[in-house]
Amino acid sequence: MNVIQEINNVNEKFATQGSKLRIEKRGEKLNIRGSLPSKEDKNNFKIQRISLGIKADTSGLEEAKKKLQLINLQLELNQFEWVNWISNTNNNQIKIDYEFPKRLNQFEEFFFKESKSEYLNSTRKTTWRSSYKPYLKRILTIYSAYVNEDLEKIFQKTLESYEEGSRSRKQCATSLGVLAKFLDIKLPEDWKLNSKGYGLNKAGFRNLPTDELIEKLWEKIPNKSWKFVFGLMATYGLRNHEVFFCDLSSLTKFGDKIIRVLPTTKTGEHQVWPFHPEWVEKFELSKLGENPGLLPNINRNLKFTTLQNIGKTITDQFKRYSLQIKPYDLRHAWAVRTIFYNLPDTVAARMMGHSVSLHTQTYHHWITKRDQQQAVNNALLKIKRAKSI
Repeated sequence: MNVIQEINNVNEKFATQGSKLRIEKRGEKLNIRGSLPSKEDKNNFKIQRISLGIKADTSGLEEAKKKLQLINLQLELNQFEWVNWISNTNNNQIKIDYEFPKRLNQFEEFFFKESKSEYLNSTRKTTWRSSYKPYLKRILTIYSAYVNEDLEKIFQKTLESYEEGSRSRKQCATSLGVLAKFLDIKLPEDWKLNSKGYGLNKAGFRNLPTDELIEKLWEKIPNKSWKFVFGLMATYGLRNHEVFFCDLSSLTKFGDKIIRVLPTTKTGEHQVWPFHPEWVEKFELSKLGENPGLLPNINRNLKFTTLQNIGKTITDQFKRYSLQIKPYDLRHAWAVRTIFYNLPDTVAARMMGHSVSLHTQTYHHWITKRDQQQAVNNALLKIKRAKSI
């Protein structure tokens, strides 16, 4: 097969993936041509050419493919900069080293290496897509812009590209920490300090829905199947996808109302109690104990979908019904509710399927308020007793 045919095959493959760019041969060199941001106005796209300075042969084509993939990634993240693709040298060589991207591919292979079951593999796919892939894309883009920097600084720049105090920054730190260990890279001493940010911010904890609003929103949902989804999440603090992976048999009339989240979920099997208990009847959840098929009929076969896709279906329904809140607001509200039921933090964390440290960090504001209130109550009680003697 000649080079022209190979280029055509590569371009057809990229086109099916939605790429608006193509590799072209001009003389004995390869270029990339297509719709790119104007050098004067990033929001204005026009047909332009990037000169790669790569020889038009099979080896050069492989290199051009990698560069086209990187450009598509930068465009997707809105991080394409012409300065990274035009050097001051006469032959316009692109400053990029392929050793690091190669190591990222090896890390992905390592991540999936020990998946021994269908469910474990599906869970890892979900974790990879939500908790690793976005941050690896970001670090690759930053690496391409600062290729002459030490990798330790690239890691730091990637972390600092996320807003301080945000959940994304916290997750980025966790994911890149795993990558750094794989690459045997020593992270800065203040890495953990700079990574903080999972907990709810002030705006978040001020805007959690009240119990009264939750009951009103439930009544607003026109579809009975989705009312069951909303009711389960509000009463048991479930993650989006967990609704469809629960043993609901205890919700029958004479059951104990303790549901079991199945081991196929993100954090494995755990039991959850209702808070408020009366919401089981209020939201008619007992009907699910007799007939779990009353839940929406969505694809939950993990051979063909992922936990993330299932969760997104619920998020989309909340938007469709204009519920004013996000699904996770129900989970956060449940956690806060257990605090004022005086449920021990270790027990609440176990029911939510996460660590005690994460639980206390995320809900620190309310836990502190509860503990301070208890201390005040104890002090007032002592004074009252002293006066009565």
